[in-house]
Amino acid sequence: MSPRDDIPTLRGEDGEGSVQVHQDDSMKIEGAKVFSVYGKGGIGKSTTSSNLSAAFSMLGKRVLQIGCDPKHDSTFTLTGHLQPTVIDVLKDVDFHPEELRPEDFVTVGFNGVKCVEAGGPPAGTGCGGYVVGQTVKLLKQHHMLDDTDVVIFDVLGDVVCGGFAAPLQHADRAVIVTANDFDSIYAMNRIIAAVQAKSKNYKVRLAGCVANRSVDTDEVDRYCETVGFKRIAHMPAVDAIRRSRLKKKTLFEMPDEEDIVHCRAEYIRLAETLWNGTEALAPAPLPDREIFELLGFD
Repeated sequence: MSPRDDIPTLRGEDGEGSVQVHQDDSMKIEGAKVFSVYGKGGIGKSTTSSNLSAAFSMLGKRVLQIGCDPKHDSTFTLTGHLQPTVIDVLKDVDFHPEELRPEDFVTVGFNGVKCVEAGGPPAGTGCGGYVVGQTVKLLKQHHMLDDTDVVIFDVLGDVVCGGFAAPLQHADRAVIVTANDFDSIYAMNRIIAAVQAKSKNYKVRLAGCVANRSVDTDEVDRYCETVGFKRIAHMPAVDAIRRSRLKKKTLFEMPDEEDIVHCRAEYIRLAETLWNGTEALAPAPLPDREIFELLGFD
């Protein structure tokens, strides 16, 4: 089945064999700095995104975080609860967005961070790219992006199709969360390839990676040195981060323990780095055989 004739597409331009729906120019996010956070499933993207949103807010920025996962728990620690998804609330009004109010799909969380959960299509059906597109469209229709300084997309798992890569059409910079192990770095290598493909047609560029829940960073640093990438933060493997999620809080709401104070400072430093602007990195992802030779064997 070929794509519908009334949907503009890019054929092959994002990468060999790709057929991608092109972003409507009216859906561009303007006036805010936009970051997309990627990484292997379970690596801590939501924890990283929420604490980064909190850090931006502590710097006085007006922040909007958009969770892009059917699990819809991206903003859990910012709001203290699971909130309804954009797809769910649209379904409730038979996809008539004019019947919705901003408070139906936007929750104000810690320190004024606006929180949205895009959700996702039912398992095995639909496309995550459609969900992201509908979410941005709804936010623009309700002028929720007009008074925002920072937008953070928290995107599920590995990038295996154009739908998962849809937030890259909106982002200025992509940030990859990894750990100091082969599987996480392998996923990062694929995400780099996806961002490089999108950068041919969109403004998105790579900012760098965050080594998360890692005692050491030697494997991450070795990979970065090989491909021309950069580690821009290191969040150590401390139990305080796990406890904060259990308490439904960001690190900025936890007691002033030594580990927590250290992690907060690192998130503030990361937020300042991203706000001040990072170099537009263009690493060369490794073929599978080469990444196995670099990291997969002693």
